[in-house]
Amino acid sequence: MRVPILITLSLFLSGCAAPVSHTNTTKSTYDKDPQYSVDNRKDGFGITVYYSSYQFISKSDAAAKVCKSQTTAIALEYSDKMDKRIKLVEQSRINTSMSRNDLTNITLCQADTIVEWLEGS
Repeated sequence: MRVPILITLSLFLSGCAAPVSHTNTTKSTYDKDPQYSVDNRKDGFGITVYYSSYQFISKSDAAAKVCKSQTTAIALEYSDKMDKRIKLVEQSRINTSMSRNDLTNITLCQADTIVEWLEGS
């Protein structure tokens, strides 16, 4: 009787954890870990970054910093591709959603923000 309960409990606890997704756009890969999606707007673009990392000891604040810095880096690179300049991306305006799967020790982060073009660029 204990075996089915333990199997059911194990399957329930091993479910994947993922941050809440706020966009439905296609993802592109940047470097090794992060994936991102861009939603073009007339005054700039929206950017969403998906980042995951293995952390034996949970360091959510470190993962959030990396996630935000990747968002800024990808926004700058995307603006270079578009041959336009962007306004400063303030770290406080980048929204983050974090989650962690304690069975696999994977920390997941989703960051998104709106980036505006500079006038005259």
